[in-house]
Amino acid sequence: MNDNVDSQSQQPDSSIPQVTSPSGGQAQAARKSGGISPWAIIAVLALGLAGWQWIETRIRLSETQQELAKRLAASDSVAQESRALAKQAQEQLAALQGKLGELEGRLAESKSQQEVLEGLYQKLARNNEETALAEIEQSVTLASQQLQLAGNVQGAVLALQAADARLAASNRPQFISLRKVLARDLDRLRALPQLDLPGMYLRLENVIAAVDSLPLAVDGRPREETKSAPPAEQPPAAVLSAGYWQLLAADFWKEVRSLVRIQRFDRDEPALLAPGQGFFLRENLKLRLLNARLALLSRDQWTFRNELRQAHAWIERYFDGREKAVQTSLISLKQLSATEVSIELPSLNDSLSAIKGFRAEKDRR
Repeated sequence: MNDNVDSQSQQPDSSIPQVTSPSGGQAQAARKSGGISPWAIIAVLALGLAGWQWIETRIRLSETQQELAKRLAASDSVAQESRALAKQAQEQLAALQGKLGELEGRLAESKSQQEVLEGLYQKLARNNEETALAEIEQSVTLASQQLQLAGNVQGAVLALQAADARLAASNRPQFISLRKVLARDLDRLRALPQLDLPGMYLRLENVIAAVDSLPLAVDGRPREETKSAPPAEQPPAAVLSAGYWQLLAADFWKEVRSLVRIQRFDRDEPALLAPGQGFFLRENLKLRLLNARLALLSRDQWTFRNELRQAHAWIERYFDGREKAVQTSLISLKQLSATEVSIELPSLNDSLSAIKGFRAEKDRR
């Protein structure tokens, strides 16, 4: 290509008018005489280089334009795809926003339902807790009454065990402190000596019921025979003289027997009672035993033992000790008087105070 350009540049164009300078003749004369001028060669080379650069620039420009056109086309397609994707994304975003609004509405509804359910649960829990506290307080109060009024240790233990079982059934951590207090009171009650108050009460009742049937000592003395002899048949006249002497001897012996009485002196003489005093003796003995029963229920050791000893002394003095009923009553009174009924019972104030404190703290919350 450069050669063509050089050849084209070397050939004069016939259509272009040639301008001759005053020194043209000299130049031609010089070319003819010596060869081509170096300045012409440089000029031709410069023109060739400029043409080559121009052509190359055009080619590169054309290629750049084509590449730019391709890239613009690709950019347009990408932009169209982006617009389509953006539109699709907007549609999806709108759909998601709609779903999000629906979910927010459902969430708000669920939250309101959850708050209502939580309120109902708390109300139910408070009611259950209050019911449990009321039952526990009632059981502890019953146990305290059994201890203070009747001295029934076993009944108090059963009531406290029922309260502890109610606390264990609720399975709530806030009841642990109450269970600890109840456990301490239960241990103190179980450590007390066992006293069979109902059994002692029944033995006293049996002695009181047997007082009316106990035989008196004065009734054990020999008495005159009250049986009247059967009417004798009229003896025949033949034996009248013999039978008369026998009847006379029998009557004489009877009179002698009424004058003589055999009595033992190896034991104390039984106390004599005036006629009708046996009734008052039995009633006073009952009063002594009733006082002993009241002292048993009130845990009055001195009164209980003193009344039983006095009743024992009366029975031993005025009643017939040979009878089995009298002996049984004396043994019962002796065993009862040897029993300790005055036991220091603990109070359940700690448990009651713990329940009241727990309820007060709950009301403050």
